[in-house]
Amino acid sequence: MADDQRPETAESPEGTAADKPAEPKPRKNGLAPKVSDELAENMKSGWADTERTDLEPVAQAEHTARRRAALSARFPGERLVVPAGRLKTRSNDTEYPFRASVEYAYLTGDQTENGVLVLEPTAEGHDAALYLLPRSDRDNGEFWLSAQGELWVGRRQSLTEAERRYGVPCADVRKVAALLTEARGPVRVVRSYDATVEAALTDKVTAERDAEFQTFLSELRLVKDDFEIAELTFACEATARGFEDVVKVLDRAQATSERYIEGTFFLRARVEGNDVGYGSICASGPNATTLHWVRNDGSVNDGDLLLLDAGVETRELYTADVTRTLPVNGRFTELQRKIYDAVYDAQEAGIAAVRPGAKYGDFHRAAQRVLTERLVEWGLVEGPVERVLELGLQRRWTLHGTGHMLGLDVHDCATARRETYADGTLEPGMCLTVEPGLYFQADDLTVPEEYRGIGVRIEDDILVTEDGCRNLSEMLPRRSEDVERWMADLGVASA
Repeated sequence: MADDQRPETAESPEGTAADKPAEPKPRKNGLAPKVSDELAENMKSGWADTERTDLEPVAQAEHTARRRAALSARFPGERLVVPAGRLKTRSNDTEYPFRASVEYAYLTGDQTENGVLVLEPTAEGHDAALYLLPRSDRDNGEFWLSAQGELWVGRRQSLTEAERRYGVPCADVRKVAALLTEARGPVRVVRSYDATVEAALTDKVTAERDAEFQTFLSELRLVKDDFEIAELTFACEATARGFEDVVKVLDRAQATSERYIEGTFFLRARVEGNDVGYGSICASGPNATTLHWVRNDGSVNDGDLLLLDAGVETRELYTADVTRTLPVNGRFTELQRKIYDAVYDAQEAGIAAVRPGAKYGDFHRAAQRVLTERLVEWGLVEGPVERVLELGLQRRWTLHGTGHMLGLDVHDCATARRETYADGTLEPGMCLTVEPGLYFQADDLTVPEEYRGIGVRIEDDILVTEDGCRNLSEMLPRRSEDVERWMADLGVASA
């Protein structure tokens, strides 16, 4: 990573006037602590004009306009502020990769750090404006002296270019704090993303009103539009290719660790999408009984089951969330198959319960009943089934809910009201996961020894349609015999 000339602290683009000269603080151990006047003058000129005039609106511009209109209609007469967020320090002078807040991305289609969407109230509704960092200033040296200047981190869009792409008037974000400080009338802001914005509004907002604002934005995403459904469909297709990639290298994972699986899937996510949508769970053997096993440093052994829970996040930030439990050597043992088939049957029952007009919890209850019936049948818990379900005794081995909403967040719409989500009714356009599982912990003395250390989960991404549902991840096999056949076709042969 280049270091010698980079300043220790950048000019603060969020709070600095556009025409203020850069005043970088030299790095304590940098090799060039000073910039000569001659070099500073030389760097001002001799640069080509790179302004782009051929840009088209982003693919979802029509949808983001409609989403902003819905927001405007819900909060008439109020100023609405939605920040993208800021870079977060990983360590010292390195940052985590930036990911815009889902609220900001959903309403604008933009993903750049420091951005702020402001909806100014008018007699007719609201006027939207995007506040963004403009191109790095060549005259004051910001483009090469600031740690976030374009020479260091890459070209930014000009404000004119951004207007063409997002269909919203754009202005310099370095002026937004002053604008918000002087604002009058009711204001709501999406919190926890931009401390500078929140400080400018500290005497104008309340936690209760802002929570209501965030809840509405969460509920607005419950039903996906055509653009979002296409993104989620592609995310599932890319995820399926990532699972195939993993199966093809299981021999290398056995020679190394679960990290080989994690790295293999990540390559597909970065090539076809933006990133993984969440930390991949690459859990082999007993690690599969840990629900969110993301250490991925365990061994991968012949005879184990591999629980792979992973999803590609598209470049527009929509993520898949798919789980398959695979025999590392390509063949289930008799007991592994028995447990796997129980989970498959439970998932089938859950998927069958997903349809418009059904209660959100119906698919969970359907899947839990099947798993409970098997646990009673196997003698692991004393029946009758109704008693076990009433007391929740099956949860010792089923552990989690059977699904969640899916979209820009892997657990999407999380701040929606309970009555519109967990206690709500399914509608066409909703997208959710159906993911039952059975987990027998390695130290669980209430089950026979041969069960201990086996964990199975099967998860698919289900779109509610007008007349039922559609499995967006159906290209990945689920039935145990189909899984074995698929793995054999990809080169996994049981000894």
